[in-house]
Amino acid sequence: MGSSGVQMVCVALGVLGMIGVIVCCAVPRWKVSSFTGSNIIVAQSTQDGLWMSCVVQSTGQQQCKSYDSLLVLASDLQAARAMTIVSIICSCFSLLIVFFGADFTTCVQNEDAKPKISLVAGIGLLLAGLLAIIPVSWSAHIVVRDFNNQLVPASQKRELGACIFVGWGAGVLLLLAGGCCAV
Repeated sequence: MGSSGVQMVCVALGVLGMIGVIVCCAVPRWKVSSFTGSNIIVAQSTQDGLWMSCVVQSTGQQQCKSYDSLLVLASDLQAARAMTIVSIICSCFSLLIVFFGADFTTCVQNEDAKPKISLVAGIGLLLAGLLAIIPVSWSAHIVVRDFNNQLVPASQKRELGACIFVGWGAGVLLLLAGGCCAV
């Protein structure tokens, strides 16, 4: 691995990416209701996440309800649950491993082992980045496909929520961190 400065950038990118994936996993803004066609009811908005669905009134009140069953969820959100959790776990462990292999720490005294440790951490961060990008891209594909489908009623159409964009950004940050660590 490179200099201590590059290693610190790697850690910073990894931490920011991990925080982004945690936000993406926790916040129910994957799919938001669309106001197109004759569906101009703007008094309330529906927002779907991995763990719950929320209805937000125009007054700012928000009511959220956890999904009753795993079978209620669409297949893309079921897979997204698993992949984002694995991405969070993988990025946590990889960031812990990166500290052992970094030049700015003295956890490992063997200088020959540090590059190998950093390589393992880099591969873990690359994997975490892929596990963050895949579910948000899959959900975005489903949302865009259904939005352009004439057979889906206007009241059932959704748009991309903020978590999709946060997930893409977090995935890119984790990929960059993994690339910095693996080099």
